[in-house]
Amino acid sequence: MTICIERNIESAAALSCLKWRCRRGMLELDVLLERFLKHQYAAASVETQTAFELLLTLPDPEIFALIMDRQFTEDPQLRDVIQQLRHSH
Repeated sequence: MTICIERNIESAAALSCLKWRCRRGMLELDVLLERFLKHQYAAASVETQTAFELLLTLPDPEIFALIMDRQFTEDPQLRDVIQQLRHSH
């Protein structure tokens, strides 16, 4: 698992790494993930940030299935991030 940051969101390199990891093979995921990174990530708790980074390690079909509520995760932090992604505008 590649983790880009160590709780130092001010680092331009860390943000760049996370933005790169938000680029997926599906435009829909690109939009949702980059929007979360841009508007919610910095203000999120460390647990939510970690869950978002974990989400980025999953394959596109799995992320999409989780967001579309076709798949369930037992991880409450991951569920919280998915809920935020579903409701982000």
